[in-house]
Amino acid sequence: MGSIANENNETPTPLLISGFTVTVVKKELVAAALPVQEHWLPQSNLDLLVLPLDVGVFFCYSTAPAGGRDAAVAGLKNGLAQVLVSYYALAGEVVMSSSGEPELLCNNRGVEFSEAYADVELRELDLYKPDESVGGKLVPRKKDGVLAVQVTGLSCGGIMVGCSFDHRIADAYSFNMFLVSWAESARSQPISVHPSFRRSLVNPRHPLSSNPILDDMYIPVSSLPPPSSSDDRPTLKSRIYHVKSEELVKLQDLANTHKLESFCAHLWKLVAKSARKDDVVSKLGIVVDGRSRLGDQMRAYFGNVISVPYGGRRVDELDGSSLGQVAGWAHEFLERGANREHFVELIDWVEVHRPEPTMPEIVGIGSAEGPALVVSSGRGFPVSRVDFGWGPPTFGSYHFPWGSTAGYVMPMPSPNGKGDWMVYMYMLKEQLELIEREAASVFRPFTWDYVV
Repeated sequence: MGSIANENNETPTPLLISGFTVTVVKKELVAAALPVQEHWLPQSNLDLLVLPLDVGVFFCYSTAPAGGRDAAVAGLKNGLAQVLVSYYALAGEVVMSSSGEPELLCNNRGVEFSEAYADVELRELDLYKPDESVGGKLVPRKKDGVLAVQVTGLSCGGIMVGCSFDHRIADAYSFNMFLVSWAESARSQPISVHPSFRRSLVNPRHPLSSNPILDDMYIPVSSLPPPSSSDDRPTLKSRIYHVKSEELVKLQDLANTHKLESFCAHLWKLVAKSARKDDVVSKLGIVVDGRSRLGDQMRAYFGNVISVPYGGRRVDELDGSSLGQVAGWAHEFLERGANREHFVELIDWVEVHRPEPTMPEIVGIGSAEGPALVVSSGRGFPVSRVDFGWGPPTFGSYHFPWGSTAGYVMPMPSPNGKGDWMVYMYMLKEQLELIEREAASVFRPFTWDYVV
């Protein structure tokens, strides 16, 4: 592959490419190493709020073990078989019940495991545009089951490990637990967290008691307008940006609040500018994990325990207000969902509407009524702990082009250990262009120089 030499005769910068060939050389199912008693695992009410979407995650390793890709594959498969004994849900399959609701059949059918080779070097991968370089190439397209894994050897000797999992079965917190446990098993170490599948921890109350405010946050899927034709569908793209720690500190100082809230407020103001009219409402949602709100027993709970509280403001209000004021509005609606009572009431709300499928309103409506985005904190992304035995990854990220016209943003810790963030964004093309134009000093397109 080619490279670009700079004027000072420094080390050439590789050309970033996305048009490379990936050859899958082997596919198989990896099942748990020990027999699993076949049983049904019901979806909790919080699981039922999640649509059938697959989430991608990938890790880049600049070096492989001494035995090369074959040794890496053997270690990964052995570790996977061992860890699936505890994380048996990931080796099952989703089946629809007689009432039309998804259920998980824990039958140890196995995880789709692919071995592949790509004619590209790690530093040539254009991860700034992951839809072209990662999606469907280095992160597999899951066909059946709950989880698919692909291990890809690169021409430089590096390795990519990509996964795709069913969001109805796990949220990011759950899958992060699995990733760390898988890495521990691959290193022949005991896993540090044993997952809990106790659905009784998130059962509805009797009698049910639901807060009417939830009718504004969540909606039945049947109430959504019909999808637009493919010709009318807006263009959405994924991007990965690098945000330096000093830029995060600047935003925090300007807003005089928490780092995540100041970051969200900054993005909200930017995205609102993409509106064609000042009097439309722009919405911001922030994903909240309910485990810490529901008690210590939830710490190892495997499943979905998330809510998406959101707020809306007129575009001219957002444009004319300080970052601190906008962060204050974000804090107000975030507080509504960041407590135990909210999650208990949400569980009851879903029970009232079953078996009708429901979902977060901001995800369903998207940007149809005005610019909208959802921020999901990935600051717990354990990139440095996903060490399968040949060292931690050079880089890792989620990849989640979820299809909604509401933007999706996930900030994650940079592996450089300097307090920087790597930010995955899936947004309308014109919103991404506006962000790069208006906030170029904050959101810098990913290059390997930031992590290598």
